[in-house]
Amino acid sequence: MTDLYAAPASAESAPSNAKRRHPMLWVPSLYVAMGTPMITVSVVAAIMYKNLGLSNTDITLYTSSMYLPWVIKPLWSPLVDMFRTKRFFVLCMEFIMMVTLGCVALSLSLPGYLGPTLAFFWITGFASATQDIAGDGVYISSTSETEQAQYVGVQGIAWNIGRIIASGLLVTFTGWLHDKLGLDWAKTWMVVMGVLSAIMGIAGAWHLNVMPTGGTARDAPTSVSDAVKTFVDAWTTFFQKKNILMMLLVVFFYRFGEGFIEKMGPLFMLDERNVGGLGLNNEALGNMGSLGTAGFMGGALLGGVFCAKFGLKRSFVLLAFILNVPHFTYFYLSHALPDNLQIITAIVTLEKFGYGFGSVGHMLYMMQQVAPGPYKTAHYAFATGIMGLSMMLTGMISGPIQAAVGHTHFFTIALFASVPPVLFAFLAPFKAASNDSKDAAVPAGH
Repeated sequence: MTDLYAAPASAESAPSNAKRRHPMLWVPSLYVAMGTPMITVSVVAAIMYKNLGLSNTDITLYTSSMYLPWVIKPLWSPLVDMFRTKRFFVLCMEFIMMVTLGCVALSLSLPGYLGPTLAFFWITGFASATQDIAGDGVYISSTSETEQAQYVGVQGIAWNIGRIIASGLLVTFTGWLHDKLGLDWAKTWMVVMGVLSAIMGIAGAWHLNVMPTGGTARDAPTSVSDAVKTFVDAWTTFFQKKNILMMLLVVFFYRFGEGFIEKMGPLFMLDERNVGGLGLNNEALGNMGSLGTAGFMGGALLGGVFCAKFGLKRSFVLLAFILNVPHFTYFYLSHALPDNLQIITAIVTLEKFGYGFGSVGHMLYMMQQVAPGPYKTAHYAFATGIMGLSMMLTGMISGPIQAAVGHTHFFTIALFASVPPVLFAFLAPFKAASNDSKDAAVPAGH
């Protein structure tokens, strides 16, 4: 049975008409537009709610649960192949997110803002996850194998530019609006959510003119029953793979320690010193987010070079080690509570560099060990869902744990939670390299 999730990646699959748009016209903007809303929902929303006075427990519960759309997105991915074109779904989702983020901005003026803003963030999350499916599909279907290799680095850089915009520049902007102009936090975040809404609208308008259709998948299902049969077969063959349960444990635990830090780290930096935090403002946090993302990108690039030289199997344990050892940085920060902003920024950037370097192993393990077979793209999506589940669960429990033990003991627990990833990396099963060339390469970078 053919893979309904993976469109052909040969040169013939790329558009052949004379008006074909150069990938650099739409690949960077597409992945910026994919990274921006995901980081808005998963990271920036937590900072916003912190500024608005919610407790760490509520923030981590509400915002970590928003990972769910990315966990379960394989459930509706066949629909992207069954109806219209992938470009159609990308455009629809970008314009939907323009509206929902605009509605978040408007809802912040309400006395009972929490319910409406959460609802619109949830809709944004499902739209963003659907945009991921369709956007990757456009990339796979509209570029040749040579182009896919050529622009995969562009993908990762562009996606992380979206992260810098959302969790770096715009968070810094909130600090300027609040501290320099004197706007209250509700009005400050209304402005920023309006800016994010405009970014998604501009992306949609740009892609309306430059993005290829992406077509529909070869041998796409022609009916719901056909899609269900193919989907069931994809799941069945996934769990028939040798050592698949152990592989999934490796995938689940690889970022286990990072899952505790990702959600609680920014809240720890914003918390006042009398409750064990660093007492930073939004401007400092935003600048730190930008530099941290740059560190992540540098780490990922070097990690890719390292893994290409030594191979995934030989380097996997070391990659997991490099990702998790820098968690000592938050252990140090929570105990020493330094007040030098340059030192704090350097320490956080180091942690993000290790995260970027080590994350290469995670992504390649899913691509090269978990995904190969007749449903490569679908199985990769299933694996990333397990990864998202880990991040969602660790984020949700991080708030109650921190509230119970305080920041100092919380980051000690996070340090112990960083041991299982290295252990499972050591026990990770590897199989022989696949010679299956039917499937397209899976886009990286998000």
